[in-house]
Amino acid sequence: MPERLRESLTKVLGSRTAKVLERELGLETVNDLLRHYPRRYMELGELTPIDSLPEDVPVSLVAEVRKVSVREMKTRRSKIMTVEVTDGHGSLDLTFFNNVFKPQKELTVGRRALFSGKVSRYQNRKQLAQPMYELLDDESQMTEDEIQQRLVMPLPIYPATGKVGSTLIRNSIRPVLDTLPKDLPDPVPDRVRAKLGLIGLSSALRQIHAPGDRAQLAAAQRRLKFEEAFVLQTLLVWRKATDRQQQATPRDHVPGGFLDALDERLPFELTEGQKKVGDEIAADLSQEHPMHRLLQGEVGSGKTLVALRAMARVVDSGGQAALLAPTEVLAVQHHRSISAMLGDLAAGGMLGGDDRGTRVTLLTGSMNTATRRKALLEVASGDAGIVVGTHALIQDTVQFSDLGLVVVDEQHRFGVEQRDALRQKGKNTPHLLVMTATPIPRTVAMTVFGDLETSVLDQLPAGRSEIQTHVVPVRDERWLSRTWQRVAEECRAGHQAYVVCARIGEDESEDDVDPVDDDRLELKLGDEKRPAAAAIDVLAALRVQPELDGLVIEMLHGRMPADEREEVMRRFSANEVHVLVATTVIEVGVDVPNATAMVITDADRFGVSQLHQLRGRVGRGAAAGVCLLLTEAGQGPSLDRLRAVESTRDGFELARIDLETRREGDVLGSKQSGLNSSLKLLRVLRDEKVIVEARAAATELLDEDVRLRAHPQLVAALRPWVGSDRAAFLDRG
Repeated sequence: MPERLRESLTKVLGSRTAKVLERELGLETVNDLLRHYPRRYMELGELTPIDSLPEDVPVSLVAEVRKVSVREMKTRRSKIMTVEVTDGHGSLDLTFFNNVFKPQKELTVGRRALFSGKVSRYQNRKQLAQPMYELLDDESQMTEDEIQQRLVMPLPIYPATGKVGSTLIRNSIRPVLDTLPKDLPDPVPDRVRAKLGLIGLSSALRQIHAPGDRAQLAAAQRRLKFEEAFVLQTLLVWRKATDRQQQATPRDHVPGGFLDALDERLPFELTEGQKKVGDEIAADLSQEHPMHRLLQGEVGSGKTLVALRAMARVVDSGGQAALLAPTEVLAVQHHRSISAMLGDLAAGGMLGGDDRGTRVTLLTGSMNTATRRKALLEVASGDAGIVVGTHALIQDTVQFSDLGLVVVDEQHRFGVEQRDALRQKGKNTPHLLVMTATPIPRTVAMTVFGDLETSVLDQLPAGRSEIQTHVVPVRDERWLSRTWQRVAEECRAGHQAYVVCARIGEDESEDDVDPVDDDRLELKLGDEKRPAAAAIDVLAALRVQPELDGLVIEMLHGRMPADEREEVMRRFSANEVHVLVATTVIEVGVDVPNATAMVITDADRFGVSQLHQLRGRVGRGAAAGVCLLLTEAGQGPSLDRLRAVESTRDGFELARIDLETRREGDVLGSKQSGLNSSLKLLRVLRDEKVIVEARAAATELLDEDVRLRAHPQLVAALRPWVGSDRAAFLDRG
């Protein structure tokens, strides 16, 4: 990065302003400030005489301060400032609330300024409330032409805070732009810019903050969006290219082995989608370079079985497979369901086991010392062909005999570096299969998982039941009572139910959100005054609910001790518990075919894709499922989102709605590729054309020079995104 961009804001703006910008917005350097882009732009409009000002539309006027008064507000500890201005054709009141220190200091009697805002009426006088203004200094008066030119320039409005307003940011950027070099080193190569008609970095930064007109602004936005897409796509294409240069052990099919034995025992036909994806994975596994494949699909589409067949193929070839799950509940559930599906094939080499099978071992962080030692020995010796675990698998104490395949479940809960850490444990680079049950639109997959080949399962296996979804307005007590009657009907018919809550306990702080999934819950209350319902409170209420009298009701959440969680899940799976009050710990992987009903409290606090995931826990058996979305939301976006979930089971359509309303990082997790902090202008649904162009440009560049020797500026832009081992590879270029 050029020295000018690395300069601290203290040096450029002074310590007082710099400290405020750092504390409130995290801006420390000139580059940080320049990359703090405006969120929108305001048109000032034509200059209008005061006596002709229309009401309720944006206006601009040049006027002189005639009178100033400041008084305390009666209802709170704040001040209100009233400024009377005149332009010779009439007079107008300007009103400033709260922090009036700056306008009180600047708008003194006799000062001229350009004022902008919407005209309203107060006590039968026209006024501008909280207007924007720009002083016209006595020493350097702007001419009428200059003022008119200023009016056609889009005025940037910045993401701000209560203590750092848009005006302060705009005034801080102005001196930085005045001294910005005209030809900054550019991470987008000259030939790429020339081919696509993009302006240079220096021009883009000037025009994004101080556009002369809408055309300049559009050129700056297009250029900076492309830069974001290009750097990210270069990273992903480069990862893909360098990974293909690594050595992997081919895992070929062994006739009559573990995989064939598994297929013989399946009580159902594989879907056409499962067969197709299985063939894609088999072809990848037979190569001498590692597989990198993303397997995504609808809730209940059979991804786990596809992954298990891939693991069996690897075991047949003498290797081991590791399944990395994000939570202990999910890891235990995977271990239980895989063991049940395999039967005696899960006891290979043990008394009563089928010799064509292998041992399936569980490894989690909460195991006692003796159990953990036994599991580690099975993994290190190779007796365990399939190892299921949590982050505990990544620890240095875990050694594999011959790790051939890594399966990562729910990838959006992990960072790229975590999945790579597990792959370091193989003799050669293990093959990688990444699974996600959150359907991902094409452009999102290209942007976030662009280093992986993609397989999609969009066909549900035979025997999966329908799930009816209904939005329930809980402000009507009759509807709420009917909800619990409906749950009781399911349970008394021999089935079971989930009741999902956003929080665990009474405290509404972030510490009380279940740690399993706190980065995707919408617990910002907005206009709601009450916190979301807590599992502890809901459990107590349901145990005295007349409609549920006689039913066994228990609770499950991520902060319970592991043995308690395991016991509750065992009892629920055995139908000894009728209603399970749970947090989102049950969102994925929990498979109890007898569960047919789900009630989601405060459903408007969850994302659309998350609601889709949650309801996928019911209707997994022969009986139909029902999902009831409880909400206090009235008409508006929150209710619209719930209606969308109610109206369709198309996970890809719901994921698109989620992205349009909640942004990419919310859906995919902020850990994945740093999306939350790195995409400032680019929107992966809206800017598909830009992403496709960037992907093509990155591919062409790396085909010629995979180490990017001729592009040091691009290497510098990539470095913050990559781990230490890959950064070293770049540096060697």
